[in-house]
Amino acid sequence: MLMPHPAMLRRLVEEYETLMADQGDGAAGRGGRDLRAQDLAYTLCVSTGTREVGQALKTARHLLAAVHDPVVPAKRPAGIAGGGEPPAQESAIVG
Repeated sequence: MLMPHPAMLRRLVEEYETLMADQGDGAAGRGGRDLRAQDLAYTLCVSTGTREVGQALKTARHLLAAVHDPVVPAKRPAGIAGGGEPPAQESAIVG
């Protein structure tokens, strides 16, 4: 099986989890967000060789841990829709 690049895999997981955490923000922009979430879920499944997004996330975290590049779970913004923490800086992969 081909292995996805850790930086790409980390971005997919982070973006998917952020979209899932922000789903309670109302109907505005929901259609585009839902399509993006479906695209991300599909790409995660293809990238990890799985068929279900939950298993894809688990496999992605396992692969990232193996290269010492773990994903920190997305945190729900406190009080302000669309707010939150700044994006994590990318770490260099030495190999």
